[in-house]
Amino acid sequence: MCGRYVLFSDPEIKEIREIIEEVQRKNQDIKIGEIGPTNSAPVLIQKDNRLVAEAIKWGFPKFNGGVHINARGETAAELRTFRKSLEVRRCIIPSCGFYEWTHKKPKIKYQFNLPNEGALYMAGLYNDFDGERRFVILTAEANESIVKIHPRMPVVLKHPEMDQWIGSYQGALDILQSSRPKLIKQLA
Repeated sequence: MCGRYVLFSDPEIKEIREIIEEVQRKNQDIKIGEIGPTNSAPVLIQKDNRLVAEAIKWGFPKFNGGVHINARGETAAELRTFRKSLEVRRCIIPSCGFYEWTHKKPKIKYQFNLPNEGALYMAGLYNDFDGERRFVILTAEANESIVKIHPRMPVVLKHPEMDQWIGSYQGALDILQSSRPKLIKQLA
């Protein structure tokens, strides 16, 4: 499960800085730093056959209160809450990495990233609820680079997969069924 991620306007990570600036030029409020559920953050969606950044709130509302922050990639196509979004409202969540904590006490917080990359992009879905746009992060079974810390991980997209994720439903299903890249961890 991905319950927190990080987003900084770091001058060294030009692509992330440009996404943040695009949203800020639209006068949309976003959180910078550690992003948690119900925060508004930049999300990439397709408009007019190109990716644009938009401020979207994290979490699909639940009927009994609270929010869904993640959707299991293995079952998203089957569940009413996520099915239509997977078909036509896929998005990409830019980040500078995500956090997970050990389950043993004392809990230790780790940040996960792609090796030799400043940006980490996660597969997501979005939908509108009572006039407010919301997103969730898709998850997969953890690979060997994270499984000792947590059994789930975000569906991390490599750069060449981003167009496939956004542009093709079948391509998105193929990504959800493929193994995800190995990550590196560091103490947060």
